[in-house]
Amino acid sequence: MAVMAIYNGLIGVVLEAPTYHLFLEALLVVWIVYLIGFSQSYRSSRKPTELTHEEQEGLIRDWQPEPLVMPSNNSLPLQNRVVSGAIGPFAQVDGKTCLNLVSLNFLGLLGHKDIEEAAASALNRYGVGSCGPRGFYGTFDVHLELEKRLADFMNTEEAVLYSYNFPSVASAIPAYSKRGDVIFVDEGVCFAVQKGLQASRSLIKKFKHNDVDDLERLLKEQQKEDDNNPRKAKVTRRFMVVEGLYMNYGDICPLPELIALKYKYKVRLFIDESVSFGVLGANGRGVTEHFGDQVNGMKDVDLISASLENSVASIGGFCCGTSYVIDHQRLSGIGYCFSASLPPLLASAAIAALNIMQEKPEMFNELKEKVECLRKKLENVDGLDVMGAQEAPILHLRLTTSTGQRRSDEALLQKIVDKAFDEDVAITCAQYLEEMNQPPPTIRLSVCISHSDDDLERAAIVINKAAKQVLETRGDI
Repeated sequence: MAVMAIYNGLIGVVLEAPTYHLFLEALLVVWIVYLIGFSQSYRSSRKPTELTHEEQEGLIRDWQPEPLVMPSNNSLPLQNRVVSGAIGPFAQVDGKTCLNLVSLNFLGLLGHKDIEEAAASALNRYGVGSCGPRGFYGTFDVHLELEKRLADFMNTEEAVLYSYNFPSVASAIPAYSKRGDVIFVDEGVCFAVQKGLQASRSLIKKFKHNDVDDLERLLKEQQKEDDNNPRKAKVTRRFMVVEGLYMNYGDICPLPELIALKYKYKVRLFIDESVSFGVLGANGRGVTEHFGDQVNGMKDVDLISASLENSVASIGGFCCGTSYVIDHQRLSGIGYCFSASLPPLLASAAIAALNIMQEKPEMFNELKEKVECLRKKLENVDGLDVMGAQEAPILHLRLTTSTGQRRSDEALLQKIVDKAFDEDVAITCAQYLEEMNQPPPTIRLSVCISHSDDDLERAAIVINKAAKQVLETRGDI
C-alpha cells in the first residue's frame, strides 16, 4: 500500500508539472546518460617520443632555470652600509662615527629616555610580542589606549592601529575601493601606496605630480563617462589618493585645491601622511593642520593614513577618520586582520612619544628652523639644486644639468655620496623599487632637530666640496 501511495503521489506531481519543466528535465536525463555511457575521455593519438640517453643528457645540459628573482630596474647596485649601535644625530657606520643625514628621525626621539623607560616597563609587564592578530587574542589594553590617543590627537572620531606602516595604506585602499571603482592618484606617490592601488584592482587614473589642472581634466572626463552611462555610474565609487608630504619629492600636496575638487566632482579623499605626521603643523598633526583656516581640518578628508616609524620613533602605522569609516577596516583591512598585532612595548613607546609631542609643541617650530638653516646653506652648492618644500625635513639634491642618461646621473650622485662618506658625513642616493613613475635621480637628506647649527654647516661644506670634486671633472663647474 505504501508503494502504491508513493507511486500515485509521483504521478500526481508529474501531471501537475508544466510541460516546459518536464521537457527540460527529460533533456537533462538524456544528457547525463550520454555523458556516462557514450562519451570517452580524451586520449592523445600521439605516441610518446622515446629519447636516447644522449638526447636526454643534451636536454639536461642545455636547460637554463629561470631566476628566482627578476632583475631590478635599478641601474646601480645597492651598497650595504653596516650600522652598529644606536642611531641619533650621529651613527656608527662601517666602523666610524658619521654625521647622520639619512634616518627619518625628524624629532630626535630615538633614544629618548622617557620612551626607553616606557618600552622597558611594558616589556616587563607584557613580554616581547602579542603572538596573534588583533581579532584573535592579540588586542592589549595599550593598543586601545594608543588608538584613543591618536584619534584625540588628530581630532577624529576613531583610529585603527597597524603593526607595520607599509600595510597601513596598502591595506586601507583595497578595503574600500574594489574592482569597477575609479581611483585618481598622483603619479608621484610612494611604493606602499602603489601596492595598495594594485591590490584594489580598481581603474587607476594617474595625474601629473601636484598638477591640479591635470587632475581636473581627468575628473571632467570621468564625469562625461558617468553622464553617458548613468546606470554604471550609480555603482561606481570614486577616490582621490595623494600624499601629504611626498617622500620621493619633498613637496606638499595642494590640499585646499584638492578639497575643492573633491566636493565639486564628488570623490572621496585619502591622504597618506607617513612623512608629514609629526612634522607639519603647529602641533605636528600633518597637512590638515599645516593649511590652517584654508581647510576644515579632518572634516574635509575621508581617511588619513600615517606612520609611527619616523617622527614617533616606534614601529607601526595607523588610519584615522570617522567611526563608520574606521570600523570597516577592522573587518576588511588585510594588514589589520591577518598580521600579529603591534608588540605592546612599541605601543607604549608610541604613547610616550605622543606625550612628548604634546608637552613640547615648540619642537615643530624648531624642526622648521633647522630645515631652513640647512636649505640656505645648500643653495650655494654648485651643480646641485635643492628640491622640496621650505618646511619639509626631507631634502632632495638634483643635478642642475643632467647628463641625459639616468644611469650616468646616478653614478655622479653616488660619487658625491661616497666622497661625503669619506669625510664622515652619511648621506644617500634616493632608491626606488618598481615605482610607476620614478623621479629624476637625487641625493636625499633628512634633517633632525638634534642636529646643531655647526653640524648642518659642516654637512653643507662637505657636500659642496664633494660636488665640486665630482662635477669639475665633468666640466659642469
